[in-house]
Formats: sequence, structure tokens, C-alpha cells
Amino acid sequence: MEEEELDLACELEAALQLAPEVQLAVEQVFPSQDPLDRADFNAVEYINTLFPTEQSLANIDDVVNKIKLKIRRLDDNIRTVVRGQTNVGQDGRQALEEAQKAIQQLFGKIKDIKDKAEKSEQMVKEITRDIKQLDHAKRHLTTSITTLNHLHMLAGGVDSLEAMTRRRQYGEVANLLQGVVNVLEHFSRYTGIPQIRQLSERVKAAQNELGQQILADFEEAFPSQSTKRAGGPSNVLRDACLVANVLDPRIKQEIIKKFIKQHLSEYLLLFQENQDVAWLDKIDRRYAWIKRQLVDYEEKYGRMFPLEWCMTERIAVDFCHITRAELAKIMHTRAREIEVKLLLFAIQRTTNFEGLLAKRFSGSTLSDAAVKKTEPPPPSTNPFLEDETTPEEEAPMEKSDAEKPKRPKVPDNPFHGIISKCFEPHLYVYIESQDKNLSELIDRFVGDFKAQGPPKPNVDEGGAVLPSCADLFVYYKKCMVQCSQLSTGEPMIALTTIFQKYLREYARKILSGNLPKTSSGSSGLTITSLLKEKEGSEVAKFTLEELCLICSILSTAEYCLATTQQLEEKLKEKVDSNLVERINLMGEMDTFSQVISNSIALLVQDLDAACDPALTAMSKMQWQNVEHVGDQSPYVTSVILHIKQNVPIIRDNLASTRKYFTQFCIKFANSFIPKFINHLFKCKPISMVGAEQLLLDTHSLKMVLLDLPSIGSQVVRKAPASYTKIVVKGMTRAEMILKVVMAPHEPLVVFVDNYIKLLADFSTDTFQKILDMKGLKRSEQSSMLDLFRQKLPALSSGVENAASVSLAAPTPEQESSRIRKLEKLIKKRL
Repeated sequence: MEEEELDLACELEAALQLAPEVQLAVEQVFPSQDPLDRADFNAVEYINTLFPTEQSLANIDDVVNKIKLKIRRLDDNIRTVVRGQTNVGQDGRQALEEAQKAIQQLFGKIKDIKDKAEKSEQMVKEITRDIKQLDHAKRHLTTSITTLNHLHMLAGGVDSLEAMTRRRQYGEVANLLQGVVNVLEHFSRYTGIPQIRQLSERVKAAQNELGQQILADFEEAFPSQSTKRAGGPSNVLRDACLVANVLDPRIKQEIIKKFIKQHLSEYLLLFQENQDVAWLDKIDRRYAWIKRQLVDYEEKYGRMFPLEWCMTERIAVDFCHITRAELAKIMHTRAREIEVKLLLFAIQRTTNFEGLLAKRFSGSTLSDAAVKKTEPPPPSTNPFLEDETTPEEEAPMEKSDAEKPKRPKVPDNPFHGIISKCFEPHLYVYIESQDKNLSELIDRFVGDFKAQGPPKPNVDEGGAVLPSCADLFVYYKKCMVQCSQLSTGEPMIALTTIFQKYLREYARKILSGNLPKTSSGSSGLTITSLLKEKEGSEVAKFTLEELCLICSILSTAEYCLATTQQLEEKLKEKVDSNLVERINLMGEMDTFSQVISNSIALLVQDLDAACDPALTAMSKMQWQNVEHVGDQSPYVTSVILHIKQNVPIIRDNLASTRKYFTQFCIKFANSFIPKFINHLFKCKPISMVGAEQLLLDTHSLKMVLLDLPSIGSQVVRKAPASYTKIVVKGMTRAEMILKVVMAPHEPLVVFVDNYIKLLADFSTDTFQKILDMKGLKRSEQSSMLDLFRQKLPALSSGVENAASVSLAAPTPEQESSRIRKLEKLIKKRL
């Protein structure tokens, strides 16, 4: 029985097991927190939840009653639902039948409405059929009447036009001809009709006759041959110009061309190539002549031509084209007579005249091929963009932070270059002159430097830029502005080449040529004198004036580097867009960067050389004879003294170029620390006390180097992180070397492991030097080197294995006591 009941329970449980999708849908529709509703319901866990302890079994009757009550309620709900579903099928069929009947009735009503709509549409078509016919008839009748009216107007207008043409009634013809042309456009679709085609041909014939007649009238009034004097303005010619506006544009162009040619014929005679007034020194007379002619034209003929013809501007433009051709011809013939002052005089007068034309005229008659407008460049931070100043106001091109970059004043002059372009092939004279002037300027800078000597040291104001540098770039600015007014093409490229040449000359002769030279002779100092040197003694090879000179040259090179970059940007803005790629001053900027690097190297070399005797003295001391650890050694004091002498001077003179002072500190640390470590290896043999003293000295030097950027300064600044990292890494290595030397060399395995852990240096040479510093015998060194070489293969496969070597080496109590004393002494000094 129990097995049957168990099988029945399993079957019932399998029957009640729902699919996961069904179970999820049930949970969404009927959310419940009751454990009995869970799909993974476990009766044992549920009972354990109800009765967690033995004491809770006392309430078992209440729990059973609650469950029975819940079962009873569930049975009642199930019974009600089952009874409610008894008549559901019958009710559904009845509702479906009613819906089908309603759909059939709806379809019947829709069909009736559609039939009625078709009947209504047929009725409307029958009603509007006659109305459409009437509309078409009205439209055709209106078109016919309009066409007949236009035809009548055209026929009458053509007759009137022919009669007025014969009588030269140009005033009436101007208005009538425009109307006839407009009416004739309405018959463009009817040219196939003989009568319409005949009228069209008569209109064209009248236009041709008018054109020839007007040209003849102008030829009679203003003859091209100078056999008789030109006539004055008349009302007939004024009306003829109005007619010419309606005729073929070629008639208008012919009238303008003949009038301007006759008006400028006198100019060609007065300023022929063989005339004295035709040369550049009398170029003002050309422009004075055209000014008088324009005034005379306004007085005599200003009202004869329509305003939209812009005759005054056309005369001026033709004058400019003729002048440019004549000047180009005469300059080609007399090229050897052109001098710089004469050329600049002619260009200045010409550009002034072009500016006058731009103020007077709009430039609407200029063709795109004749002149090219210059678009203003975008805003720039270039210091060369300052406004032009008088010679008295010109100053070095330096700007304060409060000043804003200014847009260059580029006038929108459509006449720019319309005459002055002819001077461009001869600008080589100007370029050669600037080459000569810059050569003399560089020679003058060299002579002034030799005469005045290096700049006086002025620590309070920092390193000063050489005045000649500012003078050079002021002259560059003047040349660039002047040349850009003359041409923005190939001459600007030639001028850029000249600039490049003398930038290199300045860097070579003024900057690099005046850097102090290091002497190769020895300082003549002995170890005894070094150890006894007192504070204030000078060991550095460079004097205070020489240090200030190096800093001044460095600051000047930095100024030149920045200003050369700005010069390149400005030249690219001034030159034509198709020539921008040919302007490149990177080579000159690299030259100034090299001067900066050389200056920093000299400063580092000077301080480094000053410290060399002290390091030599350190390596020659008998460190095995040191009996006790005292204050810092004399060589440390000497190094600190030289640092305190040089670094404040360099820092104050490089106050305006802080980044290069940082480079100096970094390069000095990179030079001094490896040299100090090399001299440290020369200290052999070293006793335990000597190693302690060296460790104390190394720590003192480390603290001084960390404080190097702000040493001797009232304002303490935090050293740059890049510099601090170099000092900490290098001096920590020196300290680790000394700690390895202080460690006992027995047992050998522990010593080798300590060496690898502290130094992480797998070079046998370094290990050999450490053994020499400890003063070990060759026999002892041989066994230790063999052990070290045995560990090298394992170390080369991965440094991580070396990092796991234990540092907990057993040391004697006396050794640990000495190390603790050394640490206390270092803390006390700090």
C-alpha cells in the first residue's frame, strides 16, 4: 500500500509540473508571495519553516486548522469556477451568430451608399459638361483678343520705329524699342507664320540700322583720328546711349571702347618711352594727368553716358592697364638704371594711387582675371601682427599678457596690384639691397658686442635678452611689411630665404660665437688644498660674468626660437596660398634649439667640473682607516659649496625661462650621479665604519640634490616630479651599493641574494667592484663569483624569482647595533 501511495504521489506531482513558459505566465498574471504557489515547492522545507524548533510543535493544531481552512476555501473557489464555465460554450456560439448577422446588415448598407454615389457622380458630369465647353471657349477668345492686340501693337511699333530711326529721334526710340522687343517675345511660338516672321525680321533690321547709325554718330562726334577736334556732348548722343542699352551689348562695348581710346590717346603721346617724363622718377606726373582728365570728363561728359556704364571708372581702369604695360616696357629696357630708392619711390606712389582709386570707385568694372582680391587672414597670436608704428615708436616685438593679438590691416582694395604688378619682376633689386643691409647689420652687432663686452650681471632682473636680437626682428618686421605691400608672390619667398640666411648667421656669430670656451688645463688643485678650502673660494672654471653671459645667450636663443616660429606663421599669412608650403623655418628653429642645448651643456659641464676635485678626493681617501662616524666629509662640503655658488646665479638669470632651468637641473643630476657612483666604486677597501660614513655623505648629497632647484632661494618651490624621480633613483642606487658593502659576506649565498635583491644588477663587473670595495681576497672573490654566475641563468629567465630571495639574513648583534646607530645619526642630522 505504501508503494502504491508513493507511486500515486509521483504521478500526481508529474501531472502538476508545468512548463517554464506557462509557469512564468502564471506568475505574471497572478503574482503571489505564498510558498505554496512556488513551482519548486518543497514540503519538507515548508514544514521546517513552520516548526523550526521542538517548542514550536505545541502550535501544530492551530497550523493544521489553518491549512484545512485554506484547503476548504480553495475547493470552494474551484467549484465556483467550474460551475461558472458550464454555459460558456453555448453563450459564445450565440454571440458569434449575432455578430455575423450585424456584419451582413452593414455590408448591405455600404452597397446602397455606393450605388447612390455613382448615380450622383453621373448626374454632376451631365450638368457640368456644357460649363466646361463655355470655359474653353472663353479662354481661347481671350487669348485671341490679346494676341490680336499684341499684333496690332507690334505692327504699329515697327512702323514707328523705322520712321523714328530715319529721323534720329533716339529719345522716343529708346522707349519704343524696348516695348517692341517685349511684345515680340510673345510671338516666339508663332515664328512659323509668314507675317510674324516678316515683322521679326523688320525689327532685327531696325536694330542693326540703329547700331550702325549710333556708331557713326559717335565716330563723327569723337573721331578716332586726331585730324579734327572732338566735339562736345549733345542730347542726341545722350539719347543714343539709352538706345544702345537696349541693343546688342556689343554696340555698347564698341562705343565705350572708342570713347576711352580717343580720350587716352593724348596720354600715349605725352608719355612715350622716349620722353623724359616717362621714367620712374616722374611717375607722379602720370597720375596727376589722369586726375585732371577725370575731372574734365565729369564736367564735360558726365551727363552724356548713363550712370550704370561707370565711364569714369572704366577710363581709370584702362589708364591703369596702359600704364602697367608702358612701365613694364620701359623698365625692361632701362633695367640697369633701376635703383632701390627709385623703385620704392615708384611703388609707393603707385600704391597710393591704387588706394585713391579704391576710395573713389567700387571696382565693379574689373574682371576677375585682371585683379585678385586679397582676403584678410584669420586672427593670429603672432607678435608680428602689431599695427605699423613710426620709427620712433618701434620697439622689440614683445607683448604683455594683457595685450590681445590684433588682426592685420589688410584693406579690401580691388585695385591693389592693377599697376604695381609690373614692379614685381624687378623686386630682386630690393631683395639684394636687404641682403646687403642685413649683412651690415650682423657685422654691426658683432662689433658692438666686442666693443661693449658681455652684459653686466644683474641677478635681480634675471638673464636679459641681447638687444641686438630685438633689433634684428624689428628690422625683419619692417622688411616683411614693406615686401608684402610690394608683392605676395615669389619676392616674399626670396625675402624668406634672406631671413633664413641671417637667422643662421646671428645664431653662429652672435650666440654660438660668444659662448665661453672651456679650458683644457687642469685646475692645479691638490687633495690637501681641496680638503682645506674655505667657504667663498672659487673653483668653477667660469666667472660670474661668464655664467651670466651663458644665461643671457640661452634666453636670447629662446626668444629667437619663439619669435622665429611667429615669423614663419606671419610669412605664411602674407604670401600667396599656393606658396605657403615653400616657407619653412624649421632648420633655423633647430639651430636656436641647438644653441640652447649647448648653453645648458656648458652650465652643466662647468658645475660638474667644479665638483670633480671633490669626488677625486673622495676616491683617494683611506676609508679603511676611518675610526668613527662624524659630520659630513669635507668633499661633501666642497660639492655643496659649489652648488650653492653656481645654482642660484643660474636660476636667477633663467627666471624668465623656467623650463630650461629645469632642464639644467635634470642634466646635471644625470651627469653628477653616475660620476659619483663611479668614484664610489674607486673607494676601496672600505671598512664598516667607512661605509657608514659614506652612507651618511651619500644621504647628505641626496638631500642637497633634491633641494637643488630652490637652493639658496627665499621662495621654496617644490622640485619638478621628473627631476625628483631621477635623483631618488640614482642616489638610492648609491645607498644600496653601500648597504651591500656593509653586509657580511658570510654565508656566501645570503650575501649574493642580498646583492641581487638590493641592486638588481646582474653584471659581473658591478659584483666584482662590490667585492673590491669590501677588500676581499682573490680566493674569496673567486668562490663568490662562481656562486653569482650560477644564479645568473635563473635570473635571466625572470627577475621575479630574484625578487623572492629572502632578505632576512642573520647578522651578528654587533652589526645590527652599528646599523641602528647609523640610522639614529642620520635622523638626528635631518
